[in-house]
Amino acid sequence: MSETSELVALCATDDIEQGGIRRGTLPDGHAVAIYNVDGEYFVTDDICSHGEASLSEDGMLEGHQVECSWHFGRFDVRTGEACAMPCEKALRTWPVRIEDGRVFVDAGEGNA
Repeated sequence: MSETSELVALCATDDIEQGGIRRGTLPDGHAVAIYNVDGEYFVTDDICSHGEASLSEDGMLEGHQVECSWHFGRFDVRTGEACAMPCEKALRTWPVRIEDGRVFVDAGEGNA
């Protein structure tokens, strides 16, 4: 994370079960999806890049891929890359840090 990081606490690690997804909100109101894959945490934009579906509310996590329930497109939660049509545009991802049992992201360092 950069020296000008803006760490934001999103939730406790215990709030997301293994293979689960939870919605979080950055200070500017931007919605993100938080994923627990085998005890490793990832954060992407919450809204599918193909439609207006919430991945945290309607998505399904299988391994490192989240599937959007609207059109069944998939994204790799590690990189945000689209993995299945009709999704072509990657999701924004956010650097994650775990401290004292809490999930933090660097709100100033998300990739586009």
